[in-house]
Amino acid sequence: MPTVFAHALVPLAVGLGLGRRRIPPRLLVAGALAAMLPDADVVAFKLGIAYADALGHRGASHSLVFALALGAGAALCHRLLRAKAWTTFLFVGLAVLSHPLLDMLTNGGLGVALLWPWSDQRFFAPWQVIEVSPFAHRFFSARGVEVLWSEARWIGVPALLLLAALAAPRVLWKRGQSR
Repeated sequence: MPTVFAHALVPLAVGLGLGRRRIPPRLLVAGALAAMLPDADVVAFKLGIAYADALGHRGASHSLVFALALGAGAALCHRLLRAKAWTTFLFVGLAVLSHPLLDMLTNGGLGVALLWPWSDQRFFAPWQVIEVSPFAHRFFSARGVEVLWSEARWIGVPALLLLAALAAPRVLWKRGQSR
């Protein structure tokens, strides 16, 4: 997996790129937190649930169903998040979905149960360019630095480019209006 914080980069880039009017700050924070939530499944290790189990790491919490459910749950709270229900559903649902899609790009683990509950098959992308993150006790090491460099290159740079691409039309429009 990428580090848990790297998962927040995608919704942050999209939300900041679209601007506060489309993605209010509360929704932005909810999307960033939701993007990190699938990795709460590591609690399964403490409960004796095997990695390869449907409820294990990168299992059900990394599925399309989980992303849709979190998006729907967030939509029920749309007033609290100060956004339209549909916007909330899409933003949070896609933020959660970005998590397993990034995990599919890593070079370690058993893959992602993207199609759970219809299939227990675990998937990887055709190319695994992101270094898999070591768990907490090994994170602050040379290997951890290697992972951070990989994430900067394969998640951070694309996220910045996405932010710029989404923000550019809005910024250019404002400049044109002020002339």
